[in-house]
Amino acid sequence: MRRLLSCGVLVFCLTGGAWAAPDEIQVYTEELNKPGEFGLEQHLNYTIKGQQTPDYAGQMTSHHVTQITPEFSYGLTDTLEAGLYVPIAITAAGDTFLNGLRVRLKYIAPQQDDEKIFYGLNVEVGRDSYRTSESLSGMELRPIIGYRDAHWLASFNPILNMALAGNVSSQPQFEPSLKLTHRVSESARGGFEYYGEYGPLNHMLPGDQRAHTAYAVVDLETDDLDINFGIGRGYVNAADDWVMKAIIALPLD
Repeated sequence: MRRLLSCGVLVFCLTGGAWAAPDEIQVYTEELNKPGEFGLEQHLNYTIKGQQTPDYAGQMTSHHVTQITPEFSYGLTDTLEAGLYVPIAITAAGDTFLNGLRVRLKYIAPQQDDEKIFYGLNVEVGRDSYRTSESLSGMELRPIIGYRDAHWLASFNPILNMALAGNVSSQPQFEPSLKLTHRVSESARGGFEYYGEYGPLNHMLPGDQRAHTAYAVVDLETDDLDINFGIGRGYVNAADDWVMKAIIALPLD
């Protein structure tokens, strides 16, 4: 109960203003729920300064929009975890929308006790809203490659996003992401995360047409909660200039 209460207080504090951007801003690592363990990650994203002109008719632009996305997870085995996303958006005018549902299956290869390198794959499929995508359904393939020791964590996700329906290209879009953090205390890590949009895998965009966003991040581990907090800056062709994000994780056992 104390974990749930702490989470609720923090969610209330973070969402007191206007929150947005993608509904999930996260680099995946080797972390999995134990078999039979339920978990919850509450994603909260706020675009401080973002897109105000839609790319297509009916698009919900991101400027001053709150994204509140609960992610429920369940450990299936020592190497497999299932998840469900429920993306909810609140506009600056106070309108609230459910922007689809997504499910995922995450696999992490077995590791020896002293092994520092990890790898795996996350597969995600879902139904989207036309407010957020011209494709009403999509799939994401997210390889996970990383390294963790007592001081450093590095994880690389060379993501492929594919549209499964709608009047858009079905070519996989290459969207790499990277996380690098260093332990600064027993319960805290500091570092950065990077998210890119490079266009179709078979014909990637020229360098000056790609989008890049870099986040300064802090990861906190407490007895009650794990929290990831970051402030991001968009560069070149990024739709959003400034974004705040938070992920609050806790087991539901």
